Amino acid sequence: MSSENSSADDEQRVWDVVVVGAGPAGASAAYAAAVAGRSVLLLEKAELPRYKTCGGGIIGPSRDALPPGFELPLQDRVHAVTFSLDGKFTRTRRSKQMLFGLINRPEFDQQLVEHAQKAGAELRTGVTVSRVEQHGSAVPDRRTVAVVLQGGEAVLARAVVGADGSASRIGAHVGVKLDQVDLGLEAEIPVPETVAEDWRGRVLIDWGPMPGSYGWVFPKGDTLTVGVISARGEGAATKRYLEDFIARLGLAGFEPSISSGHLTRCRADDSPLSRGRVLVCGDAAGLLEPWTREGISFALRSGRLAGEWAVRIAEAHDAVDTRRQALNYAFAIKAGLGVEMAVGKSMLAAFERRPGMLHAAITSFRPAWRAFAGITRGSTTLGEMVRSHPMAGRALSALDRRSAVAAPTVAESTPTTE
Repeated sequence: MSSENSSADDEQRVWDVVVVGAGPAGASAAYAAAVAGRSVLLLEKAELPRYKTCGGGIIGPSRDALPPGFELPLQDRVHAVTFSLDGKFTRTRRSKQMLFGLINRPEFDQQLVEHAQKAGAELRTGVTVSRVEQHGSAVPDRRTVAVVLQGGEAVLARAVVGADGSASRIGAHVGVKLDQVDLGLEAEIPVPETVAEDWRGRVLIDWGPMPGSYGWVFPKGDTLTVGVISARGEGAATKRYLEDFIARLGLAGFEPSISSGHLTRCRADDSPLSRGRVLVCGDAAGLLEPWTREGISFALRSGRLAGEWAVRIAEAHDAVDTRRQALNYAFAIKAGLGVEMAVGKSMLAAFERRPGMLHAAITSFRPAWRAFAGITRGSTTLGEMVRSHPMAGRALSALDRRSAVAAPTVAESTPTTE
């Protein structure tokens, strides 16, 4: 079902929904709008498939948000996690059930786009969006938005979803405000089979030397994805951490096939999620988990919601109804993902002050490990854990209070292995 063209120019098509950005958030939005029977155009500036700096961990909430029939292109299934505190106090925890899966983003993103196309969305690649206009000469009426491409072409839509990444032009149009910006550095390191075998089914998480920083090793067949993340402004220290991390792991002798960096941006609590007939989701909205900076599940879930509400906005006949639907979208985001982000911010604050306490808890305190495993498997979320288990909320509050008055130590960690 397509909207009728109300433009004076009968040859100018008006799409029900235009989605900008073909990552997990954009592809999910395009799929959700297309399965509702609407005309959907998905715009992407790169040619697909394309590389993205990303660990590629697919946790339970990500799997639950995938389209029906989607088969994950898993490179590995994780059943064990090795934790270390800046290279020390190493301990491995294991699970009989899979904790999470590992994917390469080019294949994963491509499959998501293909599902959106099968649902009816049309894809245009190699196009860059310059700006969005909701008023002016390019806009034929108040129910229409103009997505202006580089070169001047205007694509018209009843609703627009911005999913164009953490440096989003659509986010700038909406007025997204950021509360936390971090720098992630990553290397894709091909390794011999003997090294790959040692990592198969197991990841490493290292709580880093700078406040709030950590590193990871994610095995993907004959390649190890090795990365670190910390607050922006610590660029030299973050690069040094990655170099030291790789050397400590005995991987310095292997040449990375790709070395890359990326800024992750987390929204402020009062940051808008819409403006007129334009919604934002995923990285473009600053939606990610503040402590781990996990973004794929937030992209998939917010993208699906954005696509569903974009359909409602496309059907809105006046500004009042448009505003009502946009507010409903914001409420849906804040009631689910917003709660998780609030808990994640508290976790980050505690982790920044006392990484040793968190390391000791997750490696030695069985309920903490079960909570970690439950979140990664998808049987719970940070938000649900705090809502459903009052003791978890009290423990987090106590950790916050204790961390505010005590300096980090490593003495609390247990130097044992499993």
